[in-house]
Amino acid sequence: MSLTTHIQELRKKHQSLSEAVEDAQRSPSIDDLDIATLKKQKLHLKEQINRLSQT
Repeated sequence: MSLTTHIQELRKKHQSLSEAVEDAQRSPSIDDLDIATLKKQKLHLKEQINRLSQT
């Protein structure tokens, strides 16, 4: 897998997590801890994308 393809896949995952966070925030049955976990995963992906984009 090329670096560009890998970054694109990470961006897709990041977008998917963004949508999941938005959906979770609208749902009263989702625990705040679950939302925080999704946000941490999203941040981790963003950091990976930024790190790989700089090389």
